[in-house]
Amino acid sequence: MEIILATAIGVLAGSGIWLILRPRTFQVIMGLSLLSYAVNLFIFGMGRLTVGAAPIISTLKGTDPSQYADPVPQALVLTAIVIGFATTALFLVVLLASRGLAGNDHVDGREADL
Repeated sequence: MEIILATAIGVLAGSGIWLILRPRTFQVIMGLSLLSYAVNLFIFGMGRLTVGAAPIISTLKGTDPSQYADPVPQALVLTAIVIGFATTALFLVVLLASRGLAGNDHVDGREADL
């Protein structure tokens, strides 16, 4: 399970960085989104991967904290998803306004060699 999660984080981070380095604004926004997904998965994975375990205190397991998933990374990821969605919406509005004013969606305003 950890290998799958690490591979997913690596692919998302690599794709996000590659898109951030592209000359068009929309690709930069998508790269930032992919990079934020990779960071969210990384933070979520820090809360321990526990398959089939309830996130509540059980009398059978006792009060040993190593037997439970940490709820703080889950709350942080949920908050990051909401903030990331709002930020992406704001970026898209700015992109549309910039495209309307400049007539293109290049980062530096010049024609890109693609």
